[in-house]
Amino acid sequence: MPRLSKVDRHRALGLLQEGLPISEVSLRMNLNRTTIFRLRQRLHKTNTVSDRPRSGRPKCTTQRQDRNLVRNHLNNRFLSASASSRQTRRRNYQRISANTVRRRLSISGLRARRPYIGPILIQRHRYQRRLWAQEHAARDGIHWRSVVFSDESRFCINHADGRVRVWRRSGERLR
Repeated sequence: MPRLSKVDRHRALGLLQEGLPISEVSLRMNLNRTTIFRLRQRLHKTNTVSDRPRSGRPKCTTQRQDRNLVRNHLNNRFLSASASSRQTRRRNYQRISANTVRRRLSISGLRARRPYIGPILIQRHRYQRRLWAQEHAARDGIHWRSVVFSDESRFCINHADGRVRVWRRSGERLR
């Protein structure tokens, strides 16, 4: 059964209680008939529509360790996941993997990105750049033919590029 939100589950059950057939409810909610049928069946069988507990390997870190990982990376944005994994120990005093650290940070919204390298522009800088662009916008094509614009890119296929990464949330580039 596809994952339905709590609101959608209760909405479907409300439509069923109004007396609508399963096929009509599935059309209105754009769901498969089997999904609605199984939802109703689960309600009659267990008296609840919440998800059942699923099996799976338990986490090797506690919630407290996860919060500490995130706090450490927010305090030291340039800390690598492998360095952090060497510092963090599981309950049985084994190290956790760097991939585990990356997953925990990713769940909290942090991503490893290239740090911003360049001048931080203040309002005065922006104003001066706009003035320069307005002055030079009226120049003729002969002037701009002698100007070369370049863009440099690095491509690294087989190994790590050696760049330092910074852990940050989306929209925090210039903070």
